[in-house]
Amino acid sequence: MANEWSPTQARRGTAKHPRKDDKVFTYGTAGFRARADTLDPVLYRSGLVAVLRSMSKKAAVGVMITASHNPECDNGVKLIDPMGEMLQVSWEKYVSDIVNVRDDEISDALQKIIDEEKIDTSQAAYIITGRDTRPSSCSLSQSLIDGVVAMGAEYKDYGLLTTPQLHYMVRCHNTGGRYGEPLEEGYYKKLSKAFLQLRQKVTPEFQIPIGEGGYKNEIFLDGANGVGALKVQQLLKHLDDALKITVCNDGSQGKLNENCGADYVKLHQGAPKGLIPEAGAKCISFDGDADRILYFYKDGNGKFQLLDGDKIATLIASFIKELVSEVGLSLNLGVVQTAYANGSSTRYLEDEMKVPVACVPTGVKHLHRKAEEFDVGIYFEANGHGTVLFSQDAEEKIRAASKDGSLSSEKRLAAESLSSLIDLTNQTVGDALADMLLVETILFARHWDVSDWNSAYTDLPNRQLKVKVKDRTIIHTTDAERRTTSPAGLQDAIDELVKKYTKARSFVRPSGTEDIVRVYAEADTQENTDMLAYEVSLKVFQLAQGIGDPPQPPAGK
Repeated sequence: MANEWSPTQARRGTAKHPRKDDKVFTYGTAGFRARADTLDPVLYRSGLVAVLRSMSKKAAVGVMITASHNPECDNGVKLIDPMGEMLQVSWEKYVSDIVNVRDDEISDALQKIIDEEKIDTSQAAYIITGRDTRPSSCSLSQSLIDGVVAMGAEYKDYGLLTTPQLHYMVRCHNTGGRYGEPLEEGYYKKLSKAFLQLRQKVTPEFQIPIGEGGYKNEIFLDGANGVGALKVQQLLKHLDDALKITVCNDGSQGKLNENCGADYVKLHQGAPKGLIPEAGAKCISFDGDADRILYFYKDGNGKFQLLDGDKIATLIASFIKELVSEVGLSLNLGVVQTAYANGSSTRYLEDEMKVPVACVPTGVKHLHRKAEEFDVGIYFEANGHGTVLFSQDAEEKIRAASKDGSLSSEKRLAAESLSSLIDLTNQTVGDALADMLLVETILFARHWDVSDWNSAYTDLPNRQLKVKVKDRTIIHTTDAERRTTSPAGLQDAIDELVKKYTKARSFVRPSGTEDIVRVYAEADTQENTDMLAYEVSLKVFQLAQGIGDPPQPPAGK
């Protein structure tokens, strides 16, 4: 059905969703995020732009309402392009412009996009929406839909979804079902079928019974009181008891992401409230919209052990490399990291596994684009957000090998395993549910418990701190955010501090959403790491117009 683009109708909608102040919103990697009570006009206007994007691509686009790991009082919105990927960077400015113009300028601003992009406004548009469990998400969803309707477009509201599920739905819709069935139930069926098939293929001739040393299928899940806690229960119905998951922080009590969730676990290097693991118990943590996953456990000495995105990336890379080698395929496999990746993981990949590693600036859009340059690109941020991308050529080679009767049974089995692995992977974005199933398959295949996995290499102690500043834009970086170019003297000071410690490095970068500077440090011991992080934070405070109280030294210093 053709759209009835009406500048007047779009402008009239602002009366119901007016801008109430001069607050400036900037669309970034995470879309828009702010306090939920400021976002009504942002959602309405995001709906307007989503329709133009759909017209320009002649395909459905998605809009997800979530603020991921942010506190429950926040919310946000992000647009999803037709293949389930993040919004094209050149359109980030368009969304920001529309959200920030005065109400009486909205029609002209929309027409400017139409003219610049040469959009045929008679082209039908279709918007696919979803939301997380925040109390504000329902009303903001209606604001978004009002914007879509004002542009004369059709939409489908899936209601409560994880962010990766909506990315999946968008791709399914635009590929005519070739990627999968564009239904929530279809998502569970695809993942569970691939998981059970892959698990069967990697079962050794002699399988140690589950629970008798090595691999255990029992998991304790920190659901961050978010949507992932709900959706994992739906997934379990399709897994034939292959996994036994106890869900903690399931949303029945407690606030979203409050003292729980992947961001809390990563930053505090400790278990979340509501989950007290026994020694050796395998635990995982999702974030609020279930696109991040972290593993952790308490060892026999009672020490907390974290297996973050770096550990997940190395585990997956080693498994895929083994399968590719077994089949005998010539595929360019690589891992993409950010500056937050632990130095030990990079050395392990490059020196031990002989897998090339690329470093890019922080932000999923940077990792995803770089991973697309490989035949098989594995990207993970240390925070647990990541996935595996297979080029079309790689998929075709793998699928062909899985059906090649001339190959030995061992080679064909490895190719069939890779084929199932492709189906198990959500190639649109990091997906906590899909990543969990992949990790569990690999641990099962290797008879590993979490301590076996963790022993592959030892992380360097690390610490992340935040410094409040007057204006974060004073910080400029280069070399994939590993070095600063301003303010003057800051990088020289960091270099001198790093020299004081063994196996040390540190970098700082401005937050993308708030006026803070993030400080990262690692060194040979936790004591040295904490001291280095403090000293660098103090330099940031002194040279980058810090506000409030200056950073305090580690306890006992």
